[in-house]
Amino acid sequence: MHEWALAESVLTAAVEAAEKEKLKTISEIKISIGELQQIEQEIFEFALGEIIKSQGEKLKNVKTIIETEESTLKCKSCGHIWKFSDMKKKLSEDESEAIHFIPEVAFVHTRCPKCGSPDFEITSGRGVSITSIKGER
Repeated sequence: MHEWALAESVLTAAVEAAEKEKLKTISEIKISIGELQQIEQEIFEFALGEIIKSQGEKLKNVKTIIETEESTLKCKSCGHIWKFSDMKKKLSEDESEAIHFIPEVAFVHTRCPKCGSPDFEITSGRGVSITSIKGER
């Protein structure tokens, strides 16, 4: 599942970052998930929990905080800015699923709602990132 792979990648990156900072344990990981990623948050949280159980002492008592970043898009032709949540209502289930796995597919299924141009950029709410890590040295 997509969510399991993301959870594993986030935890691997967090452990690597903690090791670079010489942290013996990690007490908190804040994760930002772009709305465009369309993660099933319950599955992602479950995956994090299960993977953490197998990680040993470094992540033993870690708290994960997940925040969703709203996705916005901006037309390069007319400058109009709109939200992915508005656009999502117009997508078919297949289109939505394609964007879930490959967010760049949004460029195939989307046009500016103001001028109809297919030339736009995603200005926020894309991808998954670690925004902070707390731990003990």
